[in-house]
Amino acid sequence: MSTSCIIGAPSAPSPVQHPAEGDDGAETISTTADRGDLRDTNVLAYAHDLSDSRRRPIAAQLLDDLWRNREGVLSTQVLTEFYAAVTRKFDPAMPRREARALVDAYAAWPVVQVDPTLIVAASALDEQHTLSFWDALIIEAARRAGANRLVSEDLQHGRRIAGLVISNPFLLSP
Repeated sequence: MSTSCIIGAPSAPSPVQHPAEGDDGAETISTTADRGDLRDTNVLAYAHDLSDSRRRPIAAQLLDDLWRNREGVLSTQVLTEFYAAVTRKFDPAMPRREARALVDAYAAWPVVQVDPTLIVAASALDEQHTLSFWDALIIEAARRAGANRLVSEDLQHGRRIAGLVISNPFLLSP
């Protein structure tokens, strides 16, 4: 199976033709709305990592559920980190053209833009909760999207931060 297969996306037409809120393309989130869960970079990356036989099916199922339920939310940070991870950290690296196509497909979901207001809010959260700035940035993006849960392996499972519950789906699986 090609690494560029869009996990969970409808087989035809392409997911790029199925934006989350159905007008002419990807929706950007600039205010709070109830959008479900925000997926961290590692969920997207593991879904396409052919070398990780344990986490890949878990991540693929999570993404499949989001395509089906149309409850996925991402951020520009997640899409940027995803591209960098799959083209530089995978062994073998995903071809850049395939990675760009995946970013384009995932942009069909609502995408929270990282802007100066989000950066300032994340810096305050970073200070208040003693987080890494990058973790605080994704938490703030999830808050802006109106998410109740951040799905990531990078933070403590079950922890509540700024109204979000952190969920590590890889911790719960054998």
